Amino acid sequence: MMRLLFGDIPTRGWVLLAVCGVALLAAPYIVNDYFVTILILIFYFAYTGQSWNIMMGFAGQLSLGHALYVGLGAYATAALYVHFGIGPWAGLPAALLISAAAGAIIGFLAFRFGVGGVYFAILTIAFAEFARIGFDHFRWVGGSGGFFLPVAQYKQNDFWNLRGSPAMFYYLMLAMMVFALAVCRILLRSRLGYYWQAIREDEEAARSLGIDTFRCKMIAVVVSAAMTSFAGVFFAFYYNNLFPEQVFHISRSIELILGPIIGGVGTLIGPIVGAFVLTGLSEAVTDTLLALGLNAPGAKQVFYGIALLFVVLVMPHGIWPPLARMLKLDRPGKGSKS
Repeated sequence: MMRLLFGDIPTRGWVLLAVCGVALLAAPYIVNDYFVTILILIFYFAYTGQSWNIMMGFAGQLSLGHALYVGLGAYATAALYVHFGIGPWAGLPAALLISAAAGAIIGFLAFRFGVGGVYFAILTIAFAEFARIGFDHFRWVGGSGGFFLPVAQYKQNDFWNLRGSPAMFYYLMLAMMVFALAVCRILLRSRLGYYWQAIREDEEAARSLGIDTFRCKMIAVVVSAAMTSFAGVFFAFYYNNLFPEQVFHISRSIELILGPIIGGVGTLIGPIVGAFVLTGLSEAVTDTLLALGLNAPGAKQVFYGIALLFVVLVMPHGIWPPLARMLKLDRPGKGSKS
């Protein structure tokens, strides 16, 4: 396990990780609450991007409905908390199981009947839309009127109930981003990870070599769905309100996958780099326009489109692979899957 997690990291990589780690740990004591909020958002998209990357980047299964798992995790833990007084950590297993079951159903229907590629992506969109419409009429959790969590003023952070200052949520999402990075690195360097990469490159060839492609793809979908559901738990208890149109909408799914696409699909650091670049610059563009007195509600979406077009045309493999080569973090002959 330790070899899978820490092996093959160059000295330059350890130095860079240490510098970034110290800077991120110290950030809440240096920057104001606004920048802490932006960093929380970056960590959120980095975490969800890493979770999505397991399905698409590692196993080659394109999902455009990942907001489904965020929404299921959010509503499951929020409902348990509001109706039964069960804290988010105690309710987390239920969220993981529900999202994993949803992913298993989608995966089984798709892979058992040979649905793949763009048709699998359409199937994921369809399930997310089904959930949006269903929760719109699910009065037990507020329906289209929204589901609201009780908010109280806490003098001290209540980590068990996820109630507290922005700094508490900052360190929570920082820890989860690091956790997701560690999980993805272990998975990618394991036998299962090599099976996933073989399926991604050529599924027919992988099957001819004796790889159980159905089982491997199912594991990728279930693991990705379960990991993504935790982002929903954070979403519910950080924002304290849930609206089906807001949580399950396809625009949410697109936001989740832009980070890995910009940073580098199939890489470990790519989703994190993409989240920092995309979210950081988009917020900077929005703030600059407001400072100039320009009210442009769609400016962020326009920026997303320009950034995506730039990466597709100039850096089709994402920002991280050329950046890793520039920083001399990739080993000759090892590629840039770091």
